[in-house]
Amino acid sequence: MARTTPHDQHSADPSPAEARPPLYRRVADQLLGELRDGTVPPGERLPAERRLAEHFGVSRETVRQALDVLRREGLLITDRRGTHVALPGQPAGSPAPLVFPVGARAAQPRTGDRATVVWGTPPPEHAAALGLVPGRPTLMHHYTSAAAGGNGRRTAVTSFSAVALAEVEELARYRDRADGVACAQLRRAYDWMRRAGLTLHHRDTITLQPETASVRVVRRVHDQYARPLEITDLLVDTRQDALVYEFTLPAAG
Repeated sequence: MARTTPHDQHSADPSPAEARPPLYRRVADQLLGELRDGTVPPGERLPAERRLAEHFGVSRETVRQALDVLRREGLLITDRRGTHVALPGQPAGSPAPLVFPVGARAAQPRTGDRATVVWGTPPPEHAAALGLVPGRPTLMHHYTSAAAGGNGRRTAVTSFSAVALAEVEELARYRDRADGVACAQLRRAYDWMRRAGLTLHHRDTITLQPETASVRVVRRVHDQYARPLEITDLLVDTRQDALVYEFTLPAAG
């Protein structure tokens, strides 16, 4: 969400008949507009009240009043998991168009697949992309996949940002068991991020590597506040394999 400011601007005082709606109503209307734009997908959890207050430049009490308005209008639902968007559209429980890590080919591990996590120092390119101080360790995910005989080899290294570890408790739990040995697929990492109230935006850069007959894919993922969440570096041996991208687009309407 881009920061907006619904609070009053300096202008001539309107007459009572022309008085603007109360601040919480204006916040509710602006939030509804952003929800309809798809900033937060239907069924997805909203950001915390504190973040919404910072986003709109108002108090948390004003945010609470705005959320109450949208709840009464049936546009938001609050349950034990938090507050969720109830507008029509693709539900958050639908299969995510992103697969973690980029290059993973199946919903279930195959023979030849290997994934581990380690708490270590990321490559300099990763540290720069994530805004980490050089030399600072973070959670890293290592993925390898190959068909029988070692053909079609893929290797992917993912580094997570301090924001991702602070916001997504499922990822944070891996710090104490990131020994680089035990299997850790993390295939639901993007689902965990979305359930933590983060809207995922990604950019994939694909580069041919002629000297090794491979393709390099670098994926960068950030949230609705432009904060980096993770970066993945994937290498695919194109002599024996092909990289396939699959996209899911919402219906028109």
